[in-house]
Amino acid sequence: MDSLGIFGYACALLIGVTLGLIGGGGSILTVPILVYLFYLNPVTATAYSLFVVGTTAFWGTIRNIKRGLVDFKAGIAFSIPSFIAVYIARKYILPAIPEKLFFIDDFLLTKNVAIMLFFALLMLIAAFYMILDRTINIKRKAKIKYNYLSLLIQGFIIGILTGIVGAGGGFLIVPALVLWTKLPMKKAVGTSLLIIAIKSLIGFIGDVENLVIDWNFLLIFTTISIIGIFFGIYLSNFIEGKKLKKVFGWFVLIMSISILITEVF
Repeated sequence: MDSLGIFGYACALLIGVTLGLIGGGGSILTVPILVYLFYLNPVTATAYSLFVVGTTAFWGTIRNIKRGLVDFKAGIAFSIPSFIAVYIARKYILPAIPEKLFFIDDFLLTKNVAIMLFFALLMLIAAFYMILDRTINIKRKAKIKYNYLSLLIQGFIIGILTGIVGAGGGFLIVPALVLWTKLPMKKAVGTSLLIIAIKSLIGFIGDVENLVIDWNFLLIFTTISIIGIFFGIYLSNFIEGKKLKKVFGWFVLIMSISILITEVF
């Protein structure tokens, strides 16, 4: 194993830690790690990302259920349209995209490049959300509201977007739960992991039928990430995830710009 591979497995631990601390963001790291450190093509990398993030979030969800930090009503309402959308994206939308899209002067936009550019765009959105952090100023004693229509619509839209790029979408799910359902921040983070687990793992089923999966590599990488989420949940007792969010946001911003430069130039 070369040094990049060792660094890649170390980053798998960081994916879990981030998910455990802030309920999102970790999945943003998964695809670039798999593409640039393990040299997987973007379609395969986005598929593996769904499995890694979904399985890691599942174990984090079990831990959060024991701590009373999961709202099942909001979680299930958001998950149902979300996993349907992710499955549609992985099973039908991605395979339907042609390998060569179009030329821009001498630049050929391929399917793989388009996926990475779209992924970088979502990373930019995630980075600005984490850096600005203006969407979660909800009163602590605000009454929880279950606006099911809103949760269904948001779940489907986020499912399509994150399904294409293989991200968990916690950076979009957490603020949606806080703003629309008025969940406390910690409960929104815990519920986000439930949603990520359900939609990502069901979405991955669409890939199993289309791709050859290297289960040995995928299970090792995922196991390391799972260890990370337990560590992250433990650290959340001592570290406020909100404080780390801005620092992580700047890191994601730099990564997104790097991906844009790498893919275009």
